[in-house]
Amino acid sequence: MPKRKVRKHSTGKSRKPILIAGSIVVVAAAIIIAAYSMVGTSSPTISSKNKVVLITSMGNIVIKLRSDMPITTENFKNLVQQGKYDGTNFHRVIADFMIQGGAINASIPSIPDEFGNNNHNVRGTVAMAKTDQPNSAASQFFINVVDNSNRSSSFDSTYSVFGDVITGMDVVDAISNVATDSNGMPLQPVTIIAAQLVD
Repeated sequence: MPKRKVRKHSTGKSRKPILIAGSIVVVAAAIIIAAYSMVGTSSPTISSKNKVVLITSMGNIVIKLRSDMPITTENFKNLVQQGKYDGTNFHRVIADFMIQGGAINASIPSIPDEFGNNNHNVRGTVAMAKTDQPNSAASQFFINVVDNSNRSSSFDSTYSVFGDVITGMDVVDAISNVATDSNGMPLQPVTIIAAQLVD
């Protein structure tokens, strides 16, 4: 069986700094900091909810988030809470492997890898996609359609698992079987209409 990797998808956007945009960001950050100072709040809070529903164009997928991967889980929750996944597509799907989403057209900081004794990419688990470099996961994630722990000896030591699908694996399976081009891009977009934190 050929070795498969879950790679981050390039958005094609330039990462060169733009002076005007940078100035606007600095001013906006100053305004936000001042606003928080006036109300006595140091930073926005992350929700204590531990489930996420992905409302997709093919049905809903409910993910229970894990507590043993705190950095990865909080990063995902933060992006959901900010609405970053809303309107994005599953941009790479491969039958009998995985479905991948979260290619956000924005610069998202990368996070450290997290691994542990329970980091197993089995069917129905949700993990972070990344480049070949360590600590390169940011916003892209994938849902394992099969037990990929057996795919290679390094799979579980490469991709951090932070959640489990508890409802909607039939939707995941349906997405994994849509018609795609040679790169795994669905010929008809499969959209995450909204991602929401739920109890």
